[in-house]
Amino acid sequence: MTDADNPGSLSGAEHRQIAQALGDALPYIQRFRHLTMVVKLGGAALDSDEALNFLARDLAVLHLVGMRPVVVHGGGKSVGALSQRLGLEPRFRDGLRITDSETMEVVEMVLAGSLNKRIAGCINQFGGSAVGISGVDGSLLRARRLSEELGQVGEVASVRTGLIEDLCRDGHIPVIAPVARTDDGAACNINADEVAASLAAALGAGKLFLVSNVDGVLDAEGALVSQLDAEGTRTLIEEGAIAGGMLPKVRCALKALDAGVEAVHILNGLHEHAVLLELLTHRGIGTLITRSGRGQP
Repeated sequence: MTDADNPGSLSGAEHRQIAQALGDALPYIQRFRHLTMVVKLGGAALDSDEALNFLARDLAVLHLVGMRPVVVHGGGKSVGALSQRLGLEPRFRDGLRITDSETMEVVEMVLAGSLNKRIAGCINQFGGSAVGISGVDGSLLRARRLSEELGQVGEVASVRTGLIEDLCRDGHIPVIAPVARTDDGAACNINADEVAASLAAALGAGKLFLVSNVDGVLDAEGALVSQLDAEGTRTLIEEGAIAGGMLPKVRCALKALDAGVEAVHILNGLHEHAVLLELLTHRGIGTLITRSGRGQP
């Protein structure tokens, strides 16, 4: 029997700490009950079994207390690893994977196959009821190719939310791979951040979480910026204070806010229980970006 199985093995101080944490979380659970939230998982958070277990447990907890998480995942590192094993050298242009027909087969095998089912299975292990799908299923996403040079790389052209709404209404957590088809039936690989933002807008989600292996937006001294509003975020972009890999995430956040999402959270999924700490505590652990300067909606 472990300490978790035997509450009597905990000290009085540990009991009080647990009770205090649950009590502090209660107002947030009440506020966000029945709220639809899109959670994008990516980066090194998907490469670590330990990190994925914590994220899966967090999602199961949110679901079991009455919230409606919808998961979108990336997986570029896994795609690259399998491509190399198959003798396909990964190629990139402007940060986007050049995706020929052979590479697209690998993308579908990994994103819509093994990785998608691994994430769904992990959530189910902790008491959730996750269903792994891709943007192809139920014509959830329709893609539009970005350019001939990038091959089968697309952007979101349209969203049909019926399948997701049915799954959520029936008590499931959709886990969505960012693969879709064009009007002429060609498969396309789409950036997972863009898919998450488009789905959050189409679903009328209250929140969008962008979970990767970065703590959030950092200031000039490298300290975490806990909260921003849309106007302040645009100012930081214009001043060049937000750059590199964080820039596309922040632009994705602004796109979601402009489309009606109330708040976007950027956080590091390598921290234990990152989603619970960000959502159910006053300070959070990442960067919260809201449409106005008010606190967490």
